[in-house]
Amino acid sequence: MSEAKTAKPPFDNLRLLWIAAFVIVVDQITKYFVGKSLVLYDSIPVISHFNLVRLHNTGAAFSMLNTAPAAMFIVLSVAVSIGILWWLRTNRHGQLLNALAFVFVLGGALGNAIDRATRGYVLDFIQFFVGEWHFAAFNVADMAITLGAGLMILDLVIQSLRRPTAAA
Repeated sequence: MSEAKTAKPPFDNLRLLWIAAFVIVVDQITKYFVGKSLVLYDSIPVISHFNLVRLHNTGAAFSMLNTAPAAMFIVLSVAVSIGILWWLRTNRHGQLLNALAFVFVLGGALGNAIDRATRGYVLDFIQFFVGEWHFAAFNVADMAITLGAGLMILDLVIQSLRRPTAAA
């Protein structure tokens, strides 16, 4: 009597949502402690070329659109989040790298949206510098969004390398 082996179903992308939740929790915890420990514009040297600071960003990346209302960014974050959740639900299996990229962006977008909804600004606290040049301050949510964007680019590169060239 032979038993039929059941094929293992492909990985369910929805299971990756815990990563987005983790990003949100770590982002909010770090912002809470920075908010309690530093006043606006405080700077604490940590190691060479790295400070903990407290800055309030009312705009988008690099403070672009800093005069736009917080509600605009909240609506944009919610729209992006709905789009990501829809993609994860309709593409439940496979495309792991793309799914990872989306959950990192989701966690970062919602982490910053929580700030805008509760504070009216995003609290940035990580600052790298060389001499007098300072890179724009950022936070855990921003790192997650950047990681997600990098994973999307990596996925595109991998997919383009896998496609046979039309000229061949």
